[in-house]
Amino acid sequence: MEKSLSTTVNFTKVVLLFLLIFNSNLKAQNHSDSENSVISYDLKWSERTALSILNKYPKAWQLDGNDRPKWDYKMGFVLSGFEKLYQKTNDKKYLNYIKDYVDGMIDSTGNIKKYDIKEYNIDYLNPGKLLFNLYDITKDSRYLEIIGKLRNQLETQPRTASGGFWHKQIYPNQMWIDGLYMAEPFYTQFTVKYEKGKSLDDIAKQFELVQKHIVDKKTVLVYQAWDESKEIGWADKQTGTSPTIWGRGIGWYMVALVETLDYFPKSHPKYKVLVGYLNQIAKNVNQYKSESGLWYQVADKTELYGNYVEPSASGMIIYAFAKGANKGYLSASYKSTAKKSFESFVKEFVKVDKKGEVNILNVSSNVVLGGKPFRDGTNQYYLTSKPKDNGAIGLGAFLLASIELDK
Repeated sequence: MEKSLSTTVNFTKVVLLFLLIFNSNLKAQNHSDSENSVISYDLKWSERTALSILNKYPKAWQLDGNDRPKWDYKMGFVLSGFEKLYQKTNDKKYLNYIKDYVDGMIDSTGNIKKYDIKEYNIDYLNPGKLLFNLYDITKDSRYLEIIGKLRNQLETQPRTASGGFWHKQIYPNQMWIDGLYMAEPFYTQFTVKYEKGKSLDDIAKQFELVQKHIVDKKTVLVYQAWDESKEIGWADKQTGTSPTIWGRGIGWYMVALVETLDYFPKSHPKYKVLVGYLNQIAKNVNQYKSESGLWYQVADKTELYGNYVEPSASGMIIYAFAKGANKGYLSASYKSTAKKSFESFVKEFVKVDKKGEVNILNVSSNVVLGGKPFRDGTNQYYLTSKPKDNGAIGLGAFLLASIELDK
């Protein structure tokens, strides 16, 4: 009996010891896994931001808090940064993130899910830029099919009387400044790659219309929109422009220029004209930055009560300055400005959490004009539109700026 009891006690001790060791190893492993999941501070901001996005939004359609898949310009903007990062690092997880998004949005016959050409939504062209490289890499005919369908949308896209693309079917006679970013880099890449540049004059014309009708004569900055008919409620009865010079709107225009120039042939007579437009707005927007080198939600009224420096506008302008200087469109001094502003951006807007994930604070929400209820586009409308952390355009702008500055 004593021997049996002794054997039982010893067996119990062995089991407890085994469980203690196993539990310790498990804790150590979990601790190690936790440490391994932390994004390293040794990486550049570009990769830290991209990895943060991968962690927060395993599916790219989840960006900006979306609850269902959507063919969306915001995804196109952020993923254009992933494309550039893949080209720089050759790390396939960045390419796979793009491909996973695109493949989830198209069917086997080469159609975009829930895409309706009759909406004539110019925003739909922006994600189409991702398909050029995907097709070159994979030779998947579906990608080429969609590229062609998006190009065909421009063939019948409604235009203002002077030839500018309407932003959407529901916004008759209106050009919006972000529409230049949505359409022209895609349009330019297509026409150079597949049409021997036959549409380059039309592309230049879109920018010429901005210069003629959307650029403010006093500040030489751009309004968000222009109604050629002057009929919509937000339109100035004399100029047709919307009331506010929006910081992100300037960012959209500058990024549209630098990314269109990526494909616009230097030999074309309008090339120097576009470079001139970029130099013009770069010079003028530089006069409206904060003391620390950032840009405001209402760009031209820096002292306006309630106005604030805003990350998506600042990140886009930093990216355009850096890219413009790197490509030779702008003088080297803009690269220095971009670097200083980038450091201020990190101090003002970037918060790194315990997992090493990058968070971009206080990003302007997506603002629109018209609609129901009617958005009047006043300064106050932009200032009362509630900002949020990790808005997709803020994340994308910081990612692009980081890549271009090699930070």
